[in-house]
Amino acid sequence: MAAYNIEIIETINAPRDRVFALFADHYTFGKLLGAPIKRVKDSDQADPNGIGSVRKIGFGPVGLEETVLNFEPDSLIEYSITSISPIKNHVGRICFADTPEGQTRINYTISFEDVVPFTGKMLSSALEQAIRRGIKKAPSLA
Repeated sequence: MAAYNIEIIETINAPRDRVFALFADHYTFGKLLGAPIKRVKDSDQADPNGIGSVRKIGFGPVGLEETVLNFEPDSLIEYSITSISPIKNHVGRICFADTPEGQTRINYTISFEDVVPFTGKMLSSALEQAIRRGIKKAPSLA
């Protein structure tokens, strides 16, 4: 199995609290990525999208489930795939920070290992492209 890492650093011309809200809400996150996402389990914290919440990405019975592992309002979202998947040891981490100009800097990292040999490179490329497209949509939604 090969290990893959994606790192995307982008700056969005919007306040951090609004940008964070886009990524934290499972439905809105799906709109950013262009994929159907729904929350299937609420967090037991103040924010239903927080630690322990589970979102399903995909259509009908076909899809992946991700569970939020860490959630620090306006600063951090960390999640992992927790359903059967063509990849393993998947961890996504999105960090949010202010810039001196009043913008929001996003540092989005994903690491995973492929299960089926030679599929990881293609999946890594597709994930990175989808996330970059989504981040470009963020200013219009924030």
